[in-house]
Amino acid sequence: MNTENEATNRRDFLGKIIAGATVFTMPSFAPLDLQAAFSPEKMDIGPEDLEAWVNKIKGKHKMVLDVVRPHDILPFAWPKVFLLTNAATGTPEKECCVVVVLRHDAIPYAMKSELWAKYKFGEMFKADDPATKAPAVRNPFWEPKPGDFKVPGIGDVAIGINELQASGVLFCVCNMAMTVYSAVVAQNMSLDVAEVKKEWTNGILPGIQLVPSGVWAVGRAQERNCGYCFAG
Repeated sequence: MNTENEATNRRDFLGKIIAGATVFTMPSFAPLDLQAAFSPEKMDIGPEDLEAWVNKIKGKHKMVLDVVRPHDILPFAWPKVFLLTNAATGTPEKECCVVVVLRHDAIPYAMKSELWAKYKFGEMFKADDPATKAPAVRNPFWEPKPGDFKVPGIGDVAIGINELQASGVLFCVCNMAMTVYSAVVAQNMSLDVAEVKKEWTNGILPGIQLVPSGVWAVGRAQERNCGYCFAG
């Protein structure tokens, strides 16, 4: 792991929080009660829904991929590699489980292409489209076309989020990061904070679970005996 890059990303994130600090001084956030702000009721996440999602983490071999920022195709290639190589060594994918946690700067991958275009996620999160090599104006990993992704020495790989879901891969997205980033974006675009957060939440892709935080999900997955892999 590149320590210098990691430090830069932390500074960037803190800078965004500071830039949006005035959001948290608005009457709707003052005083800021974190426990209340991120309670299941406020997030529209029922404890039973979270428990049901955690209970899906089962199998002979389990891995949680901690995705904190865009990193080319790797956050989506690695789940496929895990399943393929386990199958090659005697454990079919139905007996394996991969949990992909989208948090921090990786949260846009949990959202529909319309939001990528409207809020310029590609520019904001430094996420390039693998096809154009320019800042993405769509979610390139949702329902990709056949042949969109190729790996040298292997060829075409089915690593779209929907394709991985069909293989049993579980995806979740961090509500904490969505709350912070949507507030900063709302302020910068002179939009209503609550409405932007609502739009982002409603724009989460089918089958992706909203969780209280990414670190919460990583912790729950490891409690279910998932091996840990940092996705870069």
